Amino acid sequence: MTHRLARAVPSTNGQGFDEHADQTAEDVLAAVRHTAADLLATSPQPPSSLNVRIGDVAVEMAWQQPQVVPATVDGSVVPLVPAPAAAPAPAAPAGPTLNAATVGTFYRAPAPGAPPFVAEGDEVSPGQQVAIIEAMKLMLPVEAERGGRIAEVLVADGEGVEYGQPLFRLDTDESELAA
Repeated sequence: MTHRLARAVPSTNGQGFDEHADQTAEDVLAAVRHTAADLLATSPQPPSSLNVRIGDVAVEMAWQQPQVVPATVDGSVVPLVPAPAAAPAPAAPAGPTLNAATVGTFYRAPAPGAPPFVAEGDEVSPGQQVAIIEAMKLMLPVEAERGGRIAEVLVADGEGVEYGQPLFRLDTDESELAA
């Protein structure tokens, strides 16, 4: 899988990024972060490693091969691939939800001890940051895809989440639901 990143402006001092091109360096880092988040979100399983290189920009991911356990059947060796342990799926919450865009660790606040981005009863609008998911040492913002009122926080702070897992349940206007 190949993802293109924003092209960096070559330095005029031979030291990597141009020291006067702070905006460009920030753009490249943002592009790398978004590309890594996209790769993590579309990955069939979490990678065992994620490497990000800025010089000649590259993002590399690696996965561990499944363990093969030999077993004997009538004296012959048959390789078996263990099935992944599946946790029982919780019941889907009623109503619209804000979901995880990647696999990682869910945080409600920007820092330990800080107030959460949103709490039950808060109104949110599309694009508003409502949480953070840490994935492979990257802090990825969780933004509301739709507006509404936070009716319920579905995930505990510091808990691991899966791609597409509901994080918040919303109450919305009937007019919004009809649209």
